[in-house]
Amino acid sequence: MRRGQKLSIDLPAPVRQIIHTLEAAGHEAYAVGGCVRDSVLGRIPDDWDITSSACPREIKALFSHTIDTGIQHGTVTVMLDHIGYELTTYRVDGEYLDGRHPRTVRYTPSLTEDLKRRDFTINAMAYHPDRGLVDEFDGIGDLKRKLVRCVGDPHQRFTEDALRMLRAVRFAAQLGFGLDADTASAIRDLAENLKKVSAERIRVELMKTICSPHPACLEMAYELGLTAVFLPEFDACMRTPQNTPHHFTDVGHHTLLVMQGVPDDPVLRLAALLHDIAKPVCRTTDERGVDHFKGHPKEGARMAGEILRRLRFDKDTTDRVVQLVCYHDERPGADLRSVRRAMVRVGAQAFPRLFALKRADMLAQSDYKREEKLGEIDDFERLREQILQKKEALSVGDLAISGRDLLEMGLPQGRLVGEVLSALLEDVLEEPEHNQADYLRKKSREILLNLGESPQDGAFS
Repeated sequence: MRRGQKLSIDLPAPVRQIIHTLEAAGHEAYAVGGCVRDSVLGRIPDDWDITSSACPREIKALFSHTIDTGIQHGTVTVMLDHIGYELTTYRVDGEYLDGRHPRTVRYTPSLTEDLKRRDFTINAMAYHPDRGLVDEFDGIGDLKRKLVRCVGDPHQRFTEDALRMLRAVRFAAQLGFGLDADTASAIRDLAENLKKVSAERIRVELMKTICSPHPACLEMAYELGLTAVFLPEFDACMRTPQNTPHHFTDVGHHTLLVMQGVPDDPVLRLAALLHDIAKPVCRTTDERGVDHFKGHPKEGARMAGEILRRLRFDKDTTDRVVQLVCYHDERPGADLRSVRRAMVRVGAQAFPRLFALKRADMLAQSDYKREEKLGEIDDFERLREQILQKKEALSVGDLAISGRDLLEMGLPQGRLVGEVLSALLEDVLEEPEHNQADYLRKKSREILLNLGESPQDGAFS
């Protein structure tokens, strides 16, 4: 039994207050789980969880503002200064019937019994400001060894809750750790059980993994058989070579490098993960043995949309990622006219992320023509900045006249208004200096005539 180890953690004042209140009423209480792990590692915990011998009814009687966030499993949230602190009663879980949740829980007076039910040793430590650290399963040793290891029998832990397999990979990615051999072996044996877990829960763990400092740990999920369950398209990428001078690795490892090369923005990391997702289905090989992947951005955008909807991503995130996948290979000519049109196609808001993705994509390729390709991106960005600085028109809303102006000039309300405005924008994209009200009025009359329409008497005069 490892209790009272000499290790000092600076608990926040509200956590100390909660522990003191519980113990003054005759109960035990400890900070527990991830907050202890992160404190030992010198990281700032995202939140603080507390475990106690007090049952929920007793906890609720001691604090004025509580929320029953998980009362069926013994969890109550105590609110102090508008911040929530989860308090969970020492418990022993009953039988797991669905591979995710215990059918019943039983309260126990033993902290050790409570810690036994937890997933990994590094998450099964508790801390008391006076009694010190409780580390029954050598979590400190695993932190030093940089290992994620199950508490007890890993087959039992993962059979109880299949999501723990993906959580193991997520903790490895967040902390830069490896997996204990027995833990990894159990995941390989039980990977199929991940099918029991909802898409929403898988999505959360996937995002924590790929937005971590080590997104390439997704390869670990592939090797353990986990991505085969929820992202088989990625497995296809890992098996798809790229026999071309532009690449030095297969599609999957290229993807991992691109993820590592972009900032940890969720949309960017997802776009990096999915930018080449269609290459396996678009791959052809010519008579020289050189691979080609024609059409993969457009097909990839379609596949990315399907994948993100399958994993229950919100529409805004899905739309932004699909847009980046569709245009990640955009290569306009190095002239203002071509770049203006690219800006209209892609959408103004996408460009900061698009440039980050394109640079990471190039840097994850071979050095064949690398400088030339990076130079093209630099030119693209430079010309875009020039266009923005000049405030050139890139949408109908940027034109010097509006639909209301056309109506006031005598154009009948209806589809013609939109058609004329679209034609005016086309003109201005070619020649930005044409975005003058007088010119556009005259041009509108010419457009109407070309459409086979006759302006009303007095219109556009």
